[in-house]
Parts: sequence; structure tokens; C-alpha cells
Amino acid sequence: MAVVVEHLGLAEGELIDYQEAWDLQRRIHAEVADGSRPDTILCLQHAPVFTAGRRTLDSERPTDGSPVVDVDRGGKITFHGPGQLVVYPIVRLPQSVGVVDFVRRVEEAQIRMLADLGLTTGPVQRRTGVWVGSDEHRAERKITAIGIRVARKTTMHGLALNLSTDLSWFDRIVPCGIEDAGVTSVEQELGRAPSLVAAAEMLVPRIIELMSWEPFTAAPEVSHWYATPTLAQQVQSAR
Repeated sequence: MAVVVEHLGLAEGELIDYQEAWDLQRRIHAEVADGSRPDTILCLQHAPVFTAGRRTLDSERPTDGSPVVDVDRGGKITFHGPGQLVVYPIVRLPQSVGVVDFVRRVEEAQIRMLADLGLTTGPVQRRTGVWVGSDEHRAERKITAIGIRVARKTTMHGLALNLSTDLSWFDRIVPCGIEDAGVTSVEQELGRAPSLVAAAEMLVPRIIELMSWEPFTAAPEVSHWYATPTLAQQVQSAR
């Protein structure tokens, strides 16, 4: 599988404007969909920005009036900024591969990469992304947000992996529309985090490996605290 990999803004203090990267994605997407360019994986670090997917509710947006870029991907609202590795796989999907299968492969690539760092993560039922499991003190925490768009059988947008991200940015929003779980980073969990370049060099081969489209065994789900239903929800479900 021929893949072009580009690193943008991964050096210390080097940040890529979100709109600039989105415009670049669209140009590359058109070329990949036309067959005039190989599949391409962009690895970058954004200047601080909130982006909202198509399903974002007004109540989930920043509480302080911070500006938000509305985008054409799936999912809800999230934050991008320094210390976060953003990866956009712009890939032509085989006819037999749908968006859900693609998302599961992107999740699995990160789970395997994080295991290489000594961090156990996994999926959570009915929730997209990569998670650190709950324990007796904390609910599960999302370490990677994923939002994908498929047009002309070609993907765009992608994943945002928190390495050493300032997590206080997420306090301004309801991250991914999920109120009963937290957000975390590699640094928060391990006390250390690889550089953006090192993380990209670990993750991209895992993504390419799973883009062979061969069957794979997914990681088991992590432990999950389900929110206690409200009285109204319990009454409704009993009817």
C-alpha cells in the first residue's frame, strides 16, 4: 500500500492554523478520490481551537463564548491545541470497507501504539474514541477523539491524541457531547509523554498496518461506569 506521510507543525512551538489545514485536507482529498494522488496521512499540531461536528448541541459549546469552527465531520465538539497529535488519514476505502470499520481500525492502531508506551487503553461500548478504563476512583477517560467524514469513498478528518495537552481547555465544553466521563492525556496517565514526532513515528505504521484491510482482532473494551438513570428515565423504561 503506497502512502504519503507528511509532518506539519510538529516541531517545538510550531502550530498549524485549523482552517489552513482543513483547506489542505480538501485539496488532498480531491486528488486521492480522483486517483491522482496516493493515500496520504497528515500528522500535525494545531494552534488552539474548538471544532464542532455536525451533531454538536448549543449546550455543549464553550461556556465562555470562545469561537468555534463548525466542520463537516461526524462527532461533536472537541479541542485541538499544543501537545496534541492530530492525524488525518486521507484514504480511498475499498468497496467492502465502511466508515464504522475504518473508525474501528483507527481506534485499534492507537490502542496498539499506546500499549507500546505501557498504557492500557481500549474502546467503550457505544462510544467512539480511545479510552483509559474506569477504576474505583475515576470514571473512564477519553485519550483520543475521532471524527471522520467519507465522501467519494475517501476519508478525511481523523484523530486527536492527547500527549501533553493542557486539559483545562476541555473544561469550557462538553467534550464529544459526553457528560459522564473525563478527558486525559498520555502525560497525565504515565507521568511522561513522547514528543509529537516520536508519537507520529510510532502511530503511523500501526495505521498503515491496519489499512491492509485484513481481518483483525480488536482490543477488549475497557471498564466503564454507566451513568445512573434519572427517575424519569427509569419510569420511562418501565412503561
